[in-house]
Amino acid sequence: MRAAVVISPLASAVLAGCVVSQTQGGAEHLAAPDGAVYEGVDTRLLDGELVNFVVAMRGARGPDDVTAYAECAAAQYALIRGYGFARQVRTTVDEKNGAWTGDAVYTISPALPRGTRTIDAEVVVAACRENGIPTV
Repeated sequence: MRAAVVISPLASAVLAGCVVSQTQGGAEHLAAPDGAVYEGVDTRLLDGELVNFVVAMRGARGPDDVTAYAECAAAQYALIRGYGFARQVRTTVDEKNGAWTGDAVYTISPALPRGTRTIDAEVVVAACRENGIPTV
């Protein structure tokens, strides 16, 4: 029996060759917002293949832009570590006076992990570059 593979909205857009809108979770807008300022990523290895990404930005249209930034960071980090995949564990987003922060936890792995929030790191990094969203 083959398992179904569910990939992130960013990866889906690259495979489809267009920008899509998601109604349940993930990045609603895939292209970087006009005037967005990406203020950096703080990466913390929590345990083996469990990694925390704290991202900061201004000019986000909403939480999905911050989530997309964290996903781009996670995908690039997975590639840097020699892994091909990541799975989102959780992401929280906060906004204060126009400053957005995201706190995301991902697992990284050499093989496709179980779960519904998995990403192919190479595909996602390519989508991030194409859409003007920085990675690590």
